Amino acid sequence: METPLAPLAPGGTVLGDQVYARLGEAILDGTLPPGSQLRDHDLAEWLGVSRTPVREALQRLERVGLVEVSPHRYTRVSAPNDKSQSDTLEFVAYLMGNAARMAVAHASDEELDDALAGLDDVIAASRADDYPELMRTSHAFFAQLTRATGNVAIMRFMREAELAIRRHISTWRPLIECPVSRTAAYEDFRTAMHERDGVRAEARLRELHGLA
Repeated sequence: METPLAPLAPGGTVLGDQVYARLGEAILDGTLPPGSQLRDHDLAEWLGVSRTPVREALQRLERVGLVEVSPHRYTRVSAPNDKSQSDTLEFVAYLMGNAARMAVAHASDEELDDALAGLDDVIAASRADDYPELMRTSHAFFAQLTRATGNVAIMRFMREAELAIRRHISTWRPLIECPVSRTAAYEDFRTAMHERDGVRAEARLRELHGLA
């Protein structure tokens, strides 16, 4: 690996979580590109930590698919493929449909208003036909939507899987290409959320992602 990772600065989070996040971000931003060999002693030295949290982080990254391991042969950054990306997009669309339905049922008025403010950013990006901004605001909105469910299991799962999801949806493009039609669909989804119509909100979100 040509570019060593900078040492970790002391923080308030668990060291293993810091190592997991740093290695995951390095995979996402290309510092550790697909096929890179991951040697725990090198990573530990670069990050200024012991090998134990590095090994734990590599195991977690393997579980979410960012790292692949062949015992006694290699530990390396995995290469994304079309199936893993399409499967992730389908899974996230179904999961967020469920989250929308749960959020309107359980969120306080304040929590729902916060989520709707994030959705307004998505709608603005769609209206401007700005794909990068639509990706960024959608990611932020889904994080708000997840929190609004109040469901510990979903929040815990999304926290662990976030890196893998971000990697696999990086090539996402809106199913509805026409910005006028797409924005109208988002606005209908917003209305359903605002009216706390969980069935309609779930259906609209899935339609936006081709899962009608």
